[in-house]
Amino acid sequence: MKYPFEVPFEEIVSNPEPYVTAVFSCLVSDFVTMPKGAGFVEYPVFERGYEAIKKATSNFAEFTPNRIGSVVCEEPISLVVLRSILGFTPPEWAYIATQKTGIEVTQGYARSLDRKIRMCPEKPLHEKGVAVQRVKALVEVACDLAQKGPEGIHEQSVHRLDKADTANGLSSVRNAADFGIPYPVLLYERFLGRPFAGHRDSVSDLIGDSLEIAIEEKLHKAGISYRKTKRAEKIKGFDQTPDFIIPNEFNPQVVIEAKITEDDGTARDKVTRIQHLGQMSLQGTTPQKTKV
Repeated sequence: MKYPFEVPFEEIVSNPEPYVTAVFSCLVSDFVTMPKGAGFVEYPVFERGYEAIKKATSNFAEFTPNRIGSVVCEEPISLVVLRSILGFTPPEWAYIATQKTGIEVTQGYARSLDRKIRMCPEKPLHEKGVAVQRVKALVEVACDLAQKGPEGIHEQSVHRLDKADTANGLSSVRNAADFGIPYPVLLYERFLGRPFAGHRDSVSDLIGDSLEIAIEEKLHKAGISYRKTKRAEKIKGFDQTPDFIIPNEFNPQVVIEAKITEDDGTARDKVTRIQHLGQMSLQGTTPQKTKV
């Protein structure tokens, strides 16, 4: 079995089916393992933040902003633990904090604060000015939501706090801390959200970068001139900017869009689009969109 890059272009045009089959045969996914990347929080660090909150609140009996605020500066990882109890992303937490407290907590601030803590979890938090009020707003709304639990549940909707450790407010948190969560319930919640969801989203760029680095190495080793585009860069003549243009945007002969497929359906869609664009090119039609 030969691949398209191993034979002359004329041979592919005369009989493309075997090469389509060859490409499909090597489409595989690798979503079981992920790069740790910068900002990965090891479990002992996370547990230390959990224990800090547990101790400060007398085993979640006094879950108040004053109690939790006292540990946030010295153990900033406790903020990540607090967010995990809610089950929110940083932007979601920022939005609801702004909505309920009237203090503007921007989503960008919430993201940067979360990343700063994850990058240096051992470093005490020294926020200044308006940032202090934002942290207080985040803690305040977290305490309020954790104590009240889900409110206003409708039959046709699922509340984000209707979880085993927050369904009945603070008593659920205490039960989870004291007695542990039954394994089937834990598995069910993992099924709803998939394990490592937040981390996977935070390293999505790293996953794509691994493929781009490999392509760069191959092009460089072969002595091929290329232009690697930047993220969100606009290139004249391209509706969607590809990752690589060979040799450059002023004389594009080949474009490469680096993508790692996650499932057979996604892979099939991408290859089908490649095949469609190839057929259009053979017919003398220039495709307007080259996202492959």
